[in-house]
Amino acid sequence: MLLEYQVQAWLAELPKFGCSLNADALVLASYIQTGEHFLSKLPIKLERDLQAQKIAEQIFQSSRQARILFLDRYASEVYAAITHQFEQYQNLSELVFNAAELFPGLVPTRAQLEVEKNSLQAHKEGLEIDQGVFFRALLRAPLVANHLMDAMLKPSQKAVNLLPLLQQTGIVDLDSVLLECKGEVAYLTINNQHCLNAEDNQLIDDLETAIDLTLLNEKIKLGVVRGGIMTHSRYVGKRVFCSGINLFDLHAGKISFVNFLLKRELGYISKIMHGLLVDVSRMHTIQKPWIAVVDSFAIGGGMQLLLAFDKVIAAEDSYFSLPAAQEGIVPGVANLRLLRFTGSKLARQIILSGRKILATDPEAKYICDEVVRRNEIDKAIEDSVQAFNNPAVVENRRMFSIVEEPRSHFSHYLSEFAYVQATRLYSPDVLEKIGRWAKKHC
Repeated sequence: MLLEYQVQAWLAELPKFGCSLNADALVLASYIQTGEHFLSKLPIKLERDLQAQKIAEQIFQSSRQARILFLDRYASEVYAAITHQFEQYQNLSELVFNAAELFPGLVPTRAQLEVEKNSLQAHKEGLEIDQGVFFRALLRAPLVANHLMDAMLKPSQKAVNLLPLLQQTGIVDLDSVLLECKGEVAYLTINNQHCLNAEDNQLIDDLETAIDLTLLNEKIKLGVVRGGIMTHSRYVGKRVFCSGINLFDLHAGKISFVNFLLKRELGYISKIMHGLLVDVSRMHTIQKPWIAVVDSFAIGGGMQLLLAFDKVIAAEDSYFSLPAAQEGIVPGVANLRLLRFTGSKLARQIILSGRKILATDPEAKYICDEVVRRNEIDKAIEDSVQAFNNPAVVENRRMFSIVEEPRSHFSHYLSEFAYVQATRLYSPDVLEKIGRWAKKHC
């Protein structure tokens, strides 16, 4: 087979870099372009036989290795070029698509991802893995990582635009989050009704907007996050905090690696922990205390989120779990943060073995601060709000975050997470598991 012979010759000529950024960028672009030409000669993934799929995988692997070698040498220079020598602060999506334009072949283009937009996860080629390679390299470079984390702590433009409405009415109703200001407290109610408050791209975006608005509003002193009252047949009339990642969307290929899995960690969860960056010149962040209220359960991403809060109040019949290992993926930053709460043994039981923690279990004290009867939750919220509405609380939580999660530790973890999570999204065991799950629940 002529194509196979040509591919093997191409594989043997993996480029070597060491000249200059611009010269080596051309070498990379040429190598990737040749690989993409070979891929265009193959059937689409659904129609490939075993031999064709093997060839495709070899092309993807060799292209990925070339990108890794290029970024190992030039990650900082690439980032500097994209951000105009660190003068611009760009979010993750802007960075990765600007990289695609400035350095052809380095990461998938918007058009390439658009082709797969409506494909099932199992039918995609795994182009997002190269986005993981890109962000792993950026987050490994200390100066780049710090600048990138600063960029992600800045308020979103959507929140800035909605701030006058919030100040005027005290309410902003987003697609999946309701933000209500009462006195000096912002109450954020998660209302992703169609999926028991499971996390999807829209919820991640809405939560970030609501968090930004809470931090931007000078009249607000603290935030309270709670799940809304469900209309789902199994939980009608009951509140639910969060049921984890939306597996239907994951199966359907609608969970974005950049705008969900990376954005949630570097975006709104980091803003809860480390504050909103509003003055880069002074490196000033707006920080406020945060209280989470768990009704029914906090599964997966819901439990991950609790690890960023200053206080967690839980109903006595609620529970917590991190089933990511059973699903085949990594539970966000829980592997980094949970250790601080539970110690290594219990953290491994929860993450590796899927141990469920009931609010009434002795071990629940490591995850939630107060367990109350359902009819006592409102009173517990009120008492916590009064205790936390204190300027000294803000500054002390700021000092805790410095000690508990130094930037160097966080960026190092996120660099590996970026690559590992991207590869897990396309791993055969994950695709098989979510396929079985979707078939069972459809």
